[in-house]
Amino acid sequence: MTLYDELVWRGLIAQTTDEEEIKELINAGKATFYIGFDPTADSLHVGHFMALCLMKRLQMAGNKPIALVGGGTGYIGDPSGRTDLRSMLTKETIEHNCECFKKQMSNFIEFGPDKAIMVNNADWLLNLNYIEFIRDIGSQFSVNKMLAAECYKQRMEKGLTFLEFNYMLMQSYDFYMLYKEYGCNMEFGGDDQWSNMLGGTELIRKKLGKDAYAMTITLLLNSEGKKMGKTAKGAVWLDEAKTSPFDFYQYWRNVDDSDVIKCIKLLTFIPIEEIAEMEKWENEQLNKAKEILAYELTKMVHGEEKANAAQSAAKGIFSAGSAENMPSHTLTDEDFTDGKIDAIGILVKSGLVSSRSEGRRAIEQGGVSVNGEKVTDIRADFEKSAFEGEFVIQRGKKNFKRIIVG
Repeated sequence: MTLYDELVWRGLIAQTTDEEEIKELINAGKATFYIGFDPTADSLHVGHFMALCLMKRLQMAGNKPIALVGGGTGYIGDPSGRTDLRSMLTKETIEHNCECFKKQMSNFIEFGPDKAIMVNNADWLLNLNYIEFIRDIGSQFSVNKMLAAECYKQRMEKGLTFLEFNYMLMQSYDFYMLYKEYGCNMEFGGDDQWSNMLGGTELIRKKLGKDAYAMTITLLLNSEGKKMGKTAKGAVWLDEAKTSPFDFYQYWRNVDDSDVIKCIKLLTFIPIEEIAEMEKWENEQLNKAKEILAYELTKMVHGEEKANAAQSAAKGIFSAGSAENMPSHTLTDEDFTDGKIDAIGILVKSGLVSSRSEGRRAIEQGGVSVNGEKVTDIRADFEKSAFEGEFVIQRGKKNFKRIIVG
């Protein structure tokens, strides 16, 4: 099976232009490709993680990745999939976020001479002359065609600003500049980016002639990543200061049965022969598949040592010493009244719920346990001595906290 065939088998390819040429380049390790990352936060999340896995997969086959950070486009924000205007970021915030991205990306792809490179589109976008840009680049785009693009439809209902309308031109110009300066012949992106990506391909061919043969390919990964990368409390981050290795492991350990094999295909480097066997698994065997998924992804993001620690903590979560690597919360003397604290108070102070009323509902609905024993009484309380040994409080299937008294 060729590399391109494997990408198709894993469910990564949504649509392409020039498929035969793309196959030839990728399979021969001759693609110089880019994926863009807008620095809207100081950490990458699971949606980006999928793109990074793809970059690593292609680099292993000899292709050259370009990680483009949007130091320029970050001033605007991509309207794709949005119903409102993104928050404006300051120059300092954008620069800080770009530096954080670079550090995290280095865990996935190898940067260096003749290897992966990182480029910031601020290098060419921030110094553009507006009149020259509109005359030179804007004249290549049809407004009618742009308004028909999927990426603008949702924003049209509430009002698309001219600021956002420029995003397609800027992303297209990125591909044009990368083609000219770095020989980038291919752009990868999520299926919600298709119109923007086609704009870049068309711009290169219009400006540089028929011999300039840039190609685009869209992936299932971005739309899937946006689904997988969100939880009830926000994004699943790659930065362990935002999402601990234990929480990261637990997130993947608790994916739906119907998603586990799909995630293994999209995200892991497990050989396809092994995955094909896993596709036959059912019932309790799916729990084993979830453990494999959680371990492989945690190892990739946080390293083998932390993956082993997270797995050990998850497997023996209520046995002595097993909660060592679990997120913890420290109670102080002020948290106790007459030497006691109730279960609802522990939930609130540990951050597992946002209010006492939410904690009360969680207990009433049977979703709270202490050391593996379900809490059924909303008035249940605990003496300070109860925390001298292991004390793990759990809300739902995914959320745990080890409680310590300081």
